[in-house]
Amino acid sequence: MKTIVNLIMVCVFSTMVFAQEKPVKIVFDVTSSNTSVHESAMRHVKMMSKAYPDSKFEMVMYSGAYRMVVKGESTVSDEMEALAKNKNVDFVVCQASLNRHKIDASQLVAGVRAVPDGILEIIQKQGQGWGYIKEGQ
Repeated sequence: MKTIVNLIMVCVFSTMVFAQEKPVKIVFDVTSSNTSVHESAMRHVKMMSKAYPDSKFEMVMYSGAYRMVVKGESTVSDEMEALAKNKNVDFVVCQASLNRHKIDASQLVAGVRAVPDGILEIIQKQGQGWGYIKEGQ
């Protein structure tokens, strides 16, 4: 069932992007500690960034998703590091979440940057016209 929902989501978002005359900007909100959610979110960003190279994608991770960006704990670190090299993909993590879990910058997957507040980052992106996708189960 989850696979079907994910497939439908990708189809809907792909259709939305095709309907755009100009490149889009999409922010992905990831808060889950569930590694299946992490893997699904990475698939979405990977597929969309490849299909729409002129569009911008940013994944914001906070709360329970902080492990997604920690070397040695992340199940998606290799993919994240590779995708972070693309000019149209950014990965950011909430500094407040890192502080709460006593994680410092040296422990982050290469290519991930910290922002002061993950929720504020999303709100600012939306204020700049970015689309919003909540990744979850």
